[in-house]
Amino acid sequence: MSRQIGAFLLGLALAMPAVAAAQDTTTASDPNHPRMGVNARERRQKARIKDGKEDGQLTKAELDKIKADEAAVRAKEKVYRQSGDGLNKRERKDLQTDLNKTSREIHRAKHNRRTK
Repeated sequence: MSRQIGAFLLGLALAMPAVAAAQDTTTASDPNHPRMGVNARERRQKARIKDGKEDGQLTKAELDKIKADEAAVRAKEKVYRQSGDGLNKRERKDLQTDLNKTSREIHRAKHNRRTK
């Protein structure tokens, strides 16, 4: 009986790193996860906009508004990055908040049943 318990615990100990690694990759793919950087979110949102444009889900006005919002986030990021060594915690949080707003706008525009 103790051999079975020992084998079970050994198997469990060997499996735990694989489970932990799998969890890390799933949470890191979440667009709102803190480990996903500002640039990665900008690229992902750009792809979502491109898809919406190609599918005809975004009108010209919606596209112009979203692109203007994206440009504002990029300009703010540029100012933050020039002011010091990369982004500090407050600056990153501010950009993530702006990206959250833009992400919601993309979703609403793509799902509001308006087409070109």
